[in-house]
Amino acid sequence: MNHPAVDPADDARYLALKAHDARFDGSFFTGVTSTGIYCRPVCRVRVPRRENCRFFTLAAQAEQAGFRPCLRCRPELAPGPATWSTHDASGMLARQAARLLDDPAAWSDATPPMTALAARLGVSDRHLRRIFEAQFGVSPLQYLQTRRLLTAKQLLTDTALPVTRVALASGFGSLRRFNAAFTAHYGLNPTALRREGRTHEGQGVTVRLGYRPPYDVGALFSFLARRSIESVEFATGATSDALLGRTMRLRTGGRSHTGWLTARFDCTRPAVLLQVSDSLGEVLPLVISRVRAWLDLDADPAVIQACLSPETRNAAGAPGGDLAGLRVPGCLDGFELGVRAILGQQVTVAAARTLCQRLVERFGEPLPTPWPALSRLFPSAEVLAQASGDALGQLGIVRQRQGAIVALAQAVAEQGLTLDANADVPATLAALKALPGIGDWTAQYMAMRALRWPDAFPAGDIALQKALGVDSAREAEQASQAWRPWRSYAVVRAWHRGPTPDANENTISIANYDQPTLG
Repeated sequence: MNHPAVDPADDARYLALKAHDARFDGSFFTGVTSTGIYCRPVCRVRVPRRENCRFFTLAAQAEQAGFRPCLRCRPELAPGPATWSTHDASGMLARQAARLLDDPAAWSDATPPMTALAARLGVSDRHLRRIFEAQFGVSPLQYLQTRRLLTAKQLLTDTALPVTRVALASGFGSLRRFNAAFTAHYGLNPTALRREGRTHEGQGVTVRLGYRPPYDVGALFSFLARRSIESVEFATGATSDALLGRTMRLRTGGRSHTGWLTARFDCTRPAVLLQVSDSLGEVLPLVISRVRAWLDLDADPAVIQACLSPETRNAAGAPGGDLAGLRVPGCLDGFELGVRAILGQQVTVAAARTLCQRLVERFGEPLPTPWPALSRLFPSAEVLAQASGDALGQLGIVRQRQGAIVALAQAVAEQGLTLDANADVPATLAALKALPGIGDWTAQYMAMRALRWPDAFPAGDIALQKALGVDSAREAEQASQAWRPWRSYAVVRAWHRGPTPDANENTISIANYDQPTLG
């Protein structure tokens, strides 16, 4: 009998498994040959013997090898893998394909459009399948099947949604096909995962989302709280019991879904408790995906820190040190983020928030919720695309910003401009900068928060230049090359740290601004 080749890195993985180290959660999975089960590194069952362990990078690899997911540590709760790299073009292409397959908006019961996915990545579908299998050891279809089944497993375990709704939300076209796939793959009837006593009370569904520590909850909470708009969102509590609330609009499959959600950080373990309104239950996997991006739950601090640490990068103003827990704040709606970014050009956060508040009160749609602080939706692209200059001017929005907002709204509503984590970054940046009133800073800011591009870098930002101790955009760009592909995190760290000691003491910190230098 041939045994799998021993990877020297497996000894390090076994040590992480023995320590239940949450920093490696989602970075690998352990298949236990004596039980046929695969687990996360944080699983609290008795640590298996070393000779009984097989290690996998992806859950799909473990399932392809014949292992079933652990019902205790639940692999579906693990943070997603880091997907960006500046080396190995084939590996980067395969990881990008996996990221696109992770998007619930693209799931369907039919065979995935591999030809369209390959065209999106600029290769043939045959080449895509070849490099995907070479990189991960599973086909794109097997990878997608595992993602859909693990999502269904999470919904079955954490919610009381009817099994039929779980099947549809997970991308299966019928209950029969879902039952057949689940039973064949896991050897369980889907209803076997239902927890006794769980009932659906009409107050939303709650799921748990994992992340890798360290995580500076206070910094992200403070960032979002300073920018919160009344009736659309709220942020209450301290670091130990931080609670975020939001109204939300999702468009998928030609339909619009509206509702509310709350997110509370669980300080007893690296997890977020997400409560979602029943009205969003049909698109719950997509909501989860957006929330993970909003709170940057899939970041791998160890990988990012290795690139940004001043001990390993001797560049001016290296943004490393004790800031490893900082995350890049995302958003739930890319169009909303774009409007808020435009309104924040060259004004304080307080002024930008006032303008946003007026915009919501004038054009926002009422939404009944059980939360008194949540009662309106941010204006849709369709509504703002038809807004007149007079109506916007009455809110105190200057003419240049009026034109930028309407142009962005029309591009999203009429031209199909996509502003989310699956957008083509170079093409989207070019499309944004072609719009009136949107320059490189605005586009890079949107790339950081809406497109979730980890390598965004607004080199022309004066506060960033001061924080890095340089005097020009060119110098900032040169200094940033050592931090690729994680320059978005370098920017957040530099902004958080503020100007270098020898910088002008009157320089205004970006921490209080959305976009201060768009000249």
